[in-house]
Amino acid sequence: MAERPEDLNLPLSVVSRLVKEALPEGVNLSKEARVALARSASVFVLYLTSSANMLASKDKRSTIRGQDVMKALDETDFSHFEDPLRKALNAFQKTVKDKKVASEQRKQQRKSDANKETTTPKEAEEEVIDLAEDEEN
Repeated sequence: MAERPEDLNLPLSVVSRLVKEALPEGVNLSKEARVALARSASVFVLYLTSSANMLASKDKRSTIRGQDVMKALDETDFSHFEDPLRKALNAFQKTVKDKKVASEQRKQQRKSDANKETTTPKEAEEEVIDLAEDEEN
Protein backbone atom coordinates (compact mmCIF):
# COMPACT_ATOMS: atom_id res chain seq x y z
CA MET A 1 0.00 0.00 0.00
CA ALA A 2 1.07 3.59 -0.42
CA GLU A 3 2.99 5.13 2.44
CA ARG A 4 1.88 8.68 1.62
CA PRO A 5 -1.20 10.01 -0.21
CA GLU A 6 1.08 11.52 -2.87
CA ASP A 7 2.24 8.00 -3.78
CA LEU A 8 -1.22 7.35 -5.24
CA ASN A 9 -0.94 10.19 -7.76
CA LEU A 10 -0.35 9.46 -11.42
CA PRO A 11 3.08 10.57 -12.68
CA LEU A 12 2.98 14.26 -13.59
CA SER A 13 5.12 13.69 -16.68
CA VAL A 14 2.68 11.13 -18.11
CA VAL A 15 -0.37 13.30 -17.43
CA SER A 16 1.40 16.35 -18.88
CA ARG A 17 2.23 14.42 -22.06
CA LEU A 18 -1.36 13.23 -22.46
CA VAL A 19 -2.73 16.73 -21.89
CA LYS A 20 -0.25 18.21 -24.35
CA GLU A 21 -1.35 15.69 -27.00
CA ALA A 22 -5.02 16.52 -26.38
CA LEU A 23 -4.69 20.31 -26.47
CA PRO A 24 -4.43 22.36 -29.66
CA GLU A 25 -0.99 23.48 -30.85
CA GLY A 26 0.34 26.51 -28.99
CA VAL A 27 -1.80 26.07 -25.86
CA ASN A 28 0.24 25.87 -22.67
CA LEU A 29 -0.76 25.03 -19.11
CA SER A 30 0.75 26.36 -15.93
CA LYS A 31 2.39 23.93 -13.54
CA GLU A 32 -0.50 24.38 -11.09
CA ALA A 33 -3.00 23.41 -13.81
CA ARG A 34 -0.97 20.31 -14.71
CA VAL A 35 -0.76 19.30 -11.05
CA ALA A 36 -4.52 19.83 -10.64
CA LEU A 37 -5.21 17.68 -13.70
CA ALA A 38 -2.87 14.96 -12.46
CA ARG A 39 -4.55 14.89 -9.05
CA SER A 40 -8.02 14.87 -10.63
CA ALA A 41 -7.06 12.01 -12.90
CA SER A 42 -5.62 10.12 -9.92
CA VAL A 43 -8.83 10.55 -7.92
CA PHE A 44 -10.90 9.43 -10.91
CA VAL A 45 -8.76 6.32 -11.44
CA LEU A 46 -8.88 5.42 -7.73
CA TYR A 47 -12.66 5.94 -7.60
CA LEU A 48 -13.25 3.85 -10.71
CA THR A 49 -10.85 1.15 -9.50
CA SER A 50 -12.63 1.00 -6.16
CA SER A 51 -16.01 0.64 -7.88
CA ALA A 52 -14.68 -2.04 -10.23
CA ASN A 53 -13.09 -3.86 -7.28
CA MET A 54 -16.45 -3.96 -5.48
CA LEU A 55 -18.03 -5.50 -8.59
CA ALA A 56 -15.28 -8.12 -8.79
CA SER A 57 -15.66 -8.85 -5.07
CA LYS A 58 -19.41 -9.42 -5.53
CA ASP A 59 -18.49 -12.10 -8.07
CA LYS A 60 -15.99 -13.53 -5.57
CA ARG A 61 -12.98 -12.58 -7.70
CA SER A 62 -9.84 -10.78 -6.60
CA THR A 63 -8.87 -9.69 -10.12
CA ILE A 64 -10.53 -6.72 -11.79
CA ARG A 65 -11.42 -7.41 -15.42
CA GLY A 66 -12.20 -5.03 -18.25
CA GLN A 67 -15.91 -5.72 -17.97
CA ASP A 68 -15.79 -4.70 -14.29
CA VAL A 69 -14.33 -1.34 -15.26
CA MET A 70 -16.96 -0.87 -17.97
CA LYS A 71 -19.78 -1.69 -15.57
CA ALA A 72 -18.23 0.59 -12.93
CA LEU A 73 -18.21 3.45 -15.46
CA ASP A 74 -21.93 2.97 -15.95
CA GLU A 75 -22.70 2.66 -12.23
CA THR A 76 -20.69 5.78 -11.36
CA ASP A 77 -22.49 7.91 -13.99
CA PHE A 78 -19.47 8.07 -16.29
CA SER A 79 -21.12 6.00 -19.02
CA HIS A 80 -20.14 8.61 -21.63
CA PHE A 81 -16.55 7.33 -21.24
CA GLU A 82 -17.59 3.75 -21.93
CA ASP A 83 -17.44 3.84 -25.75
CA PRO A 84 -13.98 5.49 -26.05
CA LEU A 85 -12.62 3.24 -23.30
CA ARG A 86 -14.06 0.13 -24.95
CA LYS A 87 -12.35 1.11 -28.22
CA ALA A 88 -9.06 1.66 -26.38
CA LEU A 89 -9.44 -1.68 -24.56
CA ASN A 90 -10.12 -3.51 -27.83
CA ALA A 91 -7.10 -1.85 -29.46
CA PHE A 92 -4.94 -2.81 -26.46
CA GLN A 93 -6.17 -6.42 -26.53
CA LYS A 94 -5.48 -6.62 -30.28
CA THR A 95 -1.94 -5.28 -29.73
CA VAL A 96 -1.31 -7.86 -27.00
CA LYS A 97 -2.66 -10.65 -29.23
CA ASP A 98 -0.56 -9.49 -32.20
CA LYS A 99 2.58 -9.41 -30.03
CA LYS A 100 1.84 -12.91 -28.77
CA VAL A 101 1.34 -14.23 -32.32
CA ALA A 102 4.56 -12.53 -33.48
CA SER A 103 6.45 -14.01 -30.53
CA GLU A 104 5.15 -17.50 -31.32
CA GLN A 105 6.17 -17.07 -34.96
CA ARG A 106 9.68 -16.00 -33.93
CA LYS A 107 9.94 -19.04 -31.64
CA GLN A 108 8.84 -21.35 -34.45
CA GLN A 109 11.30 -19.71 -36.85
CA ARG A 110 14.17 -20.11 -34.37
CA LYS A 111 13.18 -23.72 -33.81
CA SER A 112 13.12 -24.49 -37.53
CA ASP A 113 16.42 -22.63 -38.05
CA ALA A 114 17.99 -24.67 -35.24
CA ASN A 115 16.69 -27.90 -36.76
CA LYS A 116 18.21 -26.99 -40.12
CA GLU A 117 21.61 -26.36 -38.56
CA THR A 118 21.62 -29.54 -36.50
CA THR A 119 23.28 -32.51 -38.14
CA THR A 120 23.02 -36.09 -37.05
CA PRO A 121 26.18 -38.00 -36.08
CA LYS A 122 25.85 -40.04 -39.28
CA GLU A 123 25.71 -36.84 -41.40
CA ALA A 124 28.74 -35.44 -39.57
CA GLU A 125 30.68 -38.66 -40.18
CA GLU A 126 29.81 -38.56 -43.89
CA GLU A 127 30.97 -34.93 -44.10
CA VAL A 128 34.31 -35.85 -42.51
CA ILE A 129 34.75 -38.75 -44.94
CA ASP A 130 33.90 -36.50 -47.90
CA LEU A 131 36.41 -33.88 -46.73
CA ALA A 132 39.10 -36.52 -46.25
CA GLU A 133 38.48 -37.90 -49.74
CA ASP A 134 38.65 -34.39 -51.22
CA GLU A 135 42.03 -33.81 -49.54
CA GLU A 136 43.40 -37.07 -50.94
CA ASN A 137 42.46 -36.07 -54.48
